[in-house]
Amino acid sequence: QLVESGGGLVQPGGSLRLSCAASGITLEDYAIGWFRQAPGEVREATACIFRAESTTFYIDSVKGRFTISRDNPKNRVYLQMNRLTPEDTGVYYCAAVKSDRCQGPYDFWGQGTQVTVSS
Repeated sequence: QLVESGGGLVQPGGSLRLSCAASGITLEDYAIGWFRQAPGEVREATACIFRAESTTFYIDSVKGRFTISRDNPKNRVYLQMNRLTPEDTGVYYCAAVKSDRCQGPYDFWGQGTQVTVSS
């Protein structure tokens, strides 16, 4: 019910915009998190947007470079990623929890989209 898109290969310093599209649920009713999993690493929460979209959180390593946002009419959530570095490489997942806040366990997960930052 969640499908990510927008991943790909990008050079260091480049940008990508990931999209999380929903079917069967209304994302406006959910807090949404973006997670990533680097090769050989555990999955980590990267960014989240509360149901009240004015509240967002980011891990320190992406603050000022990533922006999470909603498009409620399109039932999508985006992750704009700028000034990418090789350390941003990984599979990116979106997840939805029917809560005001970003807190587990999440109700729905996407299948992930690969982001590779390399020259």
